[in-house]
Amino acid sequence: MNIKKILFYLLAAVLGGCVPSLHPLYSDKDVIFEEKLLGQWKEGDNIWTFEKGAEPNSYDLSIMIDEEDGRFKAHLTKIEGKLFLDLFPEEAEINANDYYKMHILPAHSFLKIEAVDPNLVIRAMNPDTMKELLKNNPDILKHEFIESDYPVLTASTEQLRKFMAEHMKDEKFFGDLTNLERIVTAKSEDEKPAEPNK
Repeated sequence: MNIKKILFYLLAAVLGGCVPSLHPLYSDKDVIFEEKLLGQWKEGDNIWTFEKGAEPNSYDLSIMIDEEDGRFKAHLTKIEGKLFLDLFPEEAEINANDYYKMHILPAHSFLKIEAVDPNLVIRAMNPDTMKELLKNNPDILKHEFIESDYPVLTASTEQLRKFMAEHMKDEKFFGDLTNLERIVTAKSEDEKPAEPNK
């Protein structure tokens, strides 16, 4: 596998404001499904669309930012009674040939869900806090640093869940709140949400 391409993808994830992880935050026994997430949510010009995924207890998530669409597989899990969303890109949407795309490694990212009703309120992990924590305590969680400055988590799912349980009450551990208003409610699990009114 082409290491430079892996580093490029992971660095892009970090610069995009998330802490990438090679492993998910859930296992099959930990994943749950919440019907209230289905539908469309909006913050400014950004639109999030949750649909029921083909896999059990999964979501197909489309995130439209500045009229550019990103598609993810999303899974919901609970840790110590708190909801977390695990996002994993369906495919790197890059204008390149398939051989190039084979060399790009997708990664998981995690969002803490503060509320689902009436608004979807989420917070991403804070890369700066994670960087400081891991540099000061390098044995606290398995990781690597890209170009000596950007953390990529390499810990197992079990280790990630334990780490999250220990730190999720720390306000500095997560970034600012993102407050998404519901604009379309899914009528049933078989019905796709309609396009929002312009």
